[in-house]
Amino acid sequence: MTTGSSPSGTDSPTAPSESRRARRHDATRAEILDAAWQIVRRDGLTGLSLRDLAAQVGMRAPSLYSYFGSKHEIYDAMFRQGYQQMLLGSPELPEDTTEETLVAFAHEAALRFFDFCVAEPARHQLLFLRTIPGFEPSPESYRVAVEAYDRTVGGLRRFPQVSDADLDLWTAALTGMVSQQLANDPGGTRWRDQVPRVVEMLLAETLGTSQP
Repeated sequence: MTTGSSPSGTDSPTAPSESRRARRHDATRAEILDAAWQIVRRDGLTGLSLRDLAAQVGMRAPSLYSYFGSKHEIYDAMFRQGYQQMLLGSPELPEDTTEETLVAFAHEAALRFFDFCVAEPARHQLLFLRTIPGFEPSPESYRVAVEAYDRTVGGLRRFPQVSDADLDLWTAALTGMVSQQLANDPGGTRWRDQVPRVVEMLLAETLGTSQP
């Protein structure tokens, strides 16, 4: 038998070993991200401490750098994860649409967006506010954010008269409503109850028609 070779028809043990290491690495990254979300829910987005985070997952702070290159890289992974969650919760627009279905989609998308934002205040801050000094999402994470944004306003883009300025007005109004809800009635519905009315006002303004 030639030494250093595997028997015919068997796989080298290297690949399965590397696969197991990769799975463990990914599982640990996921555990670190889960712990990071727990901390920011409790201490606020800027209250994330690498020492506390490491202790939460049973390791020393320097060991975190085996999984994330910096604290901002952790925020970036959280940013991408947040927008992935937004995508999962966003309604899908049917290909065959009428003005009636587009208007209904606009109402549904607005309410889902509002509920998504108020459900996790720390996530809302990370995704929509510049809360962390110096943080910029990576191109990969930003692409997910753009995809989520396009999903939310997809129905409005089907109307030929809707401009980018109209979409700016739309997002500003809804994020402002979210901020009011979180600041003045956390856990309540005071501003959520007004979302359908705001959508009707925005549709009347951007489409130039009065909605029922």
